[in-house]
Amino acid sequence: MQAYFVPNENQSPSAEVSIQASTDPVSQKEFIKVMVIGSRKGINSIIKTLHRLRFAEVREWSPPIPYGASGEMMSLLRRQIMVD
Repeated sequence: MQAYFVPNENQSPSAEVSIQASTDPVSQKEFIKVMVIGSRKGINSIIKTLHRLRFAEVREWSPPIPYGASGEMMSLLRRQIMVD
């Protein structure tokens, strides 16, 4: 079943999502990093949405930390998956 993200009209979070991957050819495992950058409210909204979509548990994300001099925050998820 596909799930589609429909933004909540009552919230206007701003967050940028970046996904990076590195593969270990010997073990066939790939390390996925998902970084969310934006306001604290925006980050929390994205993390909760991804949790509802069963992408990741809330506790798997790093606590939000300051990101650069922009006043934005950043949270990171690192996961290992098997690749074919």
